[in-house]
Amino acid sequence: MYTYHCKGTCSTSIDLEIKNGIITYCKINNGCRGNTQGVAKLAVGRKADEIADLLQGIPCRGNTSCPDQLSRAIREYHD
Repeated sequence: MYTYHCKGTCSTSIDLEIKNGIITYCKINNGCRGNTQGVAKLAVGRKADEIADLLQGIPCRGNTSCPDQLSRAIREYHD
């Protein structure tokens, strides 16, 4: 399990697991509950790189958002 610490959003962290390029677990901690649960549920079972590309750069407050932070978490997970 990898934990990414969010920056610039209401969510504080993202718990993430990727196996064979597929997101098998995603939980966005804190933030707008319905939105973060929805984004996490939509990500599970899908290719990590596709989700990262899809969510990258979505703004909310300033120049980031919970979806953008998930994109960054996926990229950092691979590094």
